[in-house]
Amino acid sequence: MAWRCAGISWPRGARTGVLVWEGGRVSPLVAGKAVGFRAEGERRCVGARGNPCPVGAVVSGRATQARCAECARLDRAHSVAADTMADDPRTYRVYLAWFGPGMLKVGITAEERGPARLLEQGAVVFSWLGRGPLMAARRTEELLRTALGVPDRIPYAAKRAARTALPGTAERAAEVAELHRRALALPEWAQSLERMDFEAVDHTGVFGLDGLEPASAVVRELIDGGVVAGELVAAAGPDLHLRTAGEGIVVVDTRLMTGWSLTAAEPTAGVSVPMTDVRAGDVQGGLF
Repeated sequence: MAWRCAGISWPRGARTGVLVWEGGRVSPLVAGKAVGFRAEGERRCVGARGNPCPVGAVVSGRATQARCAECARLDRAHSVAADTMADDPRTYRVYLAWFGPGMLKVGITAEERGPARLLEQGAVVFSWLGRGPLMAARRTEELLRTALGVPDRIPYAAKRAARTALPGTAERAAEVAELHRRALALPEWAQSLERMDFEAVDHTGVFGLDGLEPASAVVRELIDGGVVAGELVAAAGPDLHLRTAGEGIVVVDTRLMTGWSLTAAEPTAGVSVPMTDVRAGDVQGGLF
């Protein structure tokens, strides 16, 4: 039986993430769990805003979002990130997120979502900075970018590389605390945004990053008949870190799994999809 993956979810209060399947089924992402799947057929658009793609368009295997151009446009048209919802009445929070030494970003998320956005991004440590209306949160986000040079994006490749060489808990928190202090000292804050005290939240245990071994390769795309299988050692953001037969630790971005019909494969089947060898920086193509 083929299943279709809808990505990773991080339920509030849960100590692990879950892999979500179309139809509502979930698979808990517990360390030591056997993971094995085979992609079949073609990767097709997942639609937008809960609606199926009207033409079932075929999409690229390398895209992290399984949407055709039209569905991607419709999805983004209702996105907070696209600044098309200025009248959103919900309360938003500004956060500072840390992914590794020197890698901090600023962002916003709806307060009702709690820390879900931080878990989805793979933030190792974060702290809330402020709360208030959407546009006030947006202005504060922009203030930190311009006044302090804090980015709003960190490349996923950099996040993955940093996970295997993390400093201690106190050092991680101290870097976020220093940026929090500098941010609160800025005089140009929006008046309607409530400042929040520093409190570091560390996701190392939730992600399973303690003692994480460096990855040897990262899955570049799935292909028809291609297999990804191994033992789960960590799950951070959208990434699964798998101990595989023959390839060592391989990272698969679950966003690449969406849009495919997936069937079960033996956990010892290894990996037979195109990968990037992160040790040498070379791209491996085709089946192995």
